[in-house]
Amino acid sequence: MAQSLCKIYLHIIFHTKTTSPLVSEEHLTQMHAYIAALVKTTGCEVIRIGGTEDHVHTLLILSNTETVAHIVEEMKRNSSRWIKTLSPSYEKFAWQGGYAAFSVSQSQVNTVINYIANQREHHKKQSFREEYLQFLELYRIEYDEKYVLSD
Repeated sequence: MAQSLCKIYLHIIFHTKTTSPLVSEEHLTQMHAYIAALVKTTGCEVIRIGGTEDHVHTLLILSNTETVAHIVEEMKRNSSRWIKTLSPSYEKFAWQGGYAAFSVSQSQVNTVINYIANQREHHKKQSFREEYLQFLELYRIEYDEKYVLSD
């Protein structure tokens, strides 16, 4: 085979530190667009990005030369630096140290797109913590409860 071909969908989620200021509604769309641009610089393709004032969901297609850890590092480090330039209120803005990344099958891509698009409505019924723990259970990921949403 002369080519390296892959199509791996990833759903990546990360949260602000509990002591961090939240992203205001006026800056949320800009933040998502900025993070999408950062993902593109890694060679990955953004399918959908969204979230609320305290967390981000990104559905992307993983590049065949990129690692998940590097993509998340680029997203978090650079968006954290960028948002601090928007307002003094973001001086202490920071993302949590961890993240979650889940594989998504081709048959579930539209479901995940809709899920990410409807985050505002979704979180009227379920907290981020509940949502996050539900993902960890669904994917059978072992975790230490004391580190879920810790700084």
